[in-house]
Order: sequence, then structure tokens, then C-alpha cells
Amino acid sequence: MNVKLTIESKAELLNGVEMPRLGLGVWRTQEGEEVEKAVSEALKAGYLGVDTASMYGNEAGVGRAVRASGIPRGNLFITTKVWNNQQGYDNTLRAFEESAKQLDLGYVDLYLVHWPVKGKYKDTYRAMEELYDQGKVRAIGVSNFHIHHLEDLMGSCRIKPMVNQVELHPMLTQKKLQMFCRKEGIQIESWRPLMRGNLDLPLLQELAAQYGKTPAQIVIRWHLQQGVVTIPKSVRESRIRENADVFDFELAPEDMNRIDSLNEDRRFGADPDNFDF
Repeated sequence: MNVKLTIESKAELLNGVEMPRLGLGVWRTQEGEEVEKAVSEALKAGYLGVDTASMYGNEAGVGRAVRASGIPRGNLFITTKVWNNQQGYDNTLRAFEESAKQLDLGYVDLYLVHWPVKGKYKDTYRAMEELYDQGKVRAIGVSNFHIHHLEDLMGSCRIKPMVNQVELHPMLTQKKLQMFCRKEGIQIESWRPLMRGNLDLPLLQELAAQYGKTPAQIVIRWHLQQGVVTIPKSVRESRIRENADVFDFELAPEDMNRIDSLNEDRRFGADPDNFDF
């Protein structure tokens, strides 16, 4: 990317809505004080996006922290997702109302199908189109969709998914999926960008020393320079701030390519073609 990136940088989605390029993920962050503190620290550090899900059980805490921040609602971008056992048309409409009630923020910026549950994700997405039409969500999309899932969905949907949130990191670069989504105008977003803390790879250590940054900062910057939205998760103030301190340097093209070469198609999470939850 040639544009100078800042913590306020945004990606424009298909419908013109702008999504922060860096957000806070709150998976496995406990409801109550832990999630409220993490979100509060992130907002103080300049983050503009928070990514939660009904399955995380912490939507209420996210909502409380956002309301307590004093930041105008329109300046922030809040994502949540419909869980697998809530999928189907009517179930999704009900699940959304519960998520909206928990968050208590007036509307949701982005609503995602959490996983491509076979035989259900099309009806789930049809409900999301209805919510979008009603103005209850500003953007809709999917999570953990392979190319064939996207092609199947786009064969019948009225509104093209605006985001596909997937596991993506140096050991799982998802280049074919990235190319497909770029061609279709679907924004790729990365979960588990820091490989569950597996950052002791010699190349990342070398680049961290070279750029005067941490391996985590190198990896986050690698995501951002590809045009990938990323949502590193942390509950520690120092780490939340560290993860955002990535806008005062730029990785050289050859270093971007070297990080790409770490790809092993290795997943730390489930394969979207083979999950049982």
C-alpha cells in the first residue's frame, strides 16, 4: 500500500462504509471487568474498531465500555457475529435482536456469519440482508468462508458480502483467497493474526531487530500493508498499545515477500470445510 497508514486509516467497503484497518479482538476475553478494561484501553490508545461475537459471551461488556468512553458512536466500528447454533433465517433475526440488546449501541456496524454451517448459511445471510435493508446494520459479511463457500453464497444472495473474516497470518497467507476477494471487492479481515503467540520464528526475530520493533509489530504491519484489516486480541494495556504502535515504520517490499515465504498453510483454528461446533 502506498498510502501512509495511521491508526485512523480505514478500508472502504463495497457500500461505501468505512471500516478501521486495525481493531481489537475480544475472543476469550471474559465478560465484565476484563473485557471492559481491554476495550477501554484500546479506545484510549486510539483504536476505532472492536470485534466481538455472540459466542464470545461478552457483547454486553463491549457495549458498556463503548458507552463509557465518551467517544461519539459514529466514530467507532463495532462488529459482532451470529453463532452456528443460531443460524437459519428466523433464528438469525432473533439472534441479532439479542446481540443488539446486549451491545445496546443503537446499531451494529458489521454483522457476520461466524462459520459456513452447511445447509444454513444461505438462509442466515438472507436474514442479514433483511437487517441491512432495515438499517439495523451498516454492513454485512461472512467469516471463515473458503472461495467455494463465497461462490455458492454469491450465486443466490442479493447483497454481496462486504467482508470475509478468516484466519490469516504469515504461516497461513491465504493468497488465493485474498486474490479472489480483492477481485470481488470483498474486504479480507484477519483473525488470530499473531499465530497464537508463535512469533519466535528466526525471520521475524531478524526483522524485529532490523526495524527496532517487536515480532508482533512486524506481523501486524505485514497485515496492514497488504490491505488486510486485522484485529489482534489482548487484555493487557501494554500489549494493546504495542499492537497499535505500527504506524511509524514501513516494511520494504522484499521483507514483505520474505514474510510471505513463511507460509505453510498451517491453521491454528479449524478448517472451514471440517468443523464440528
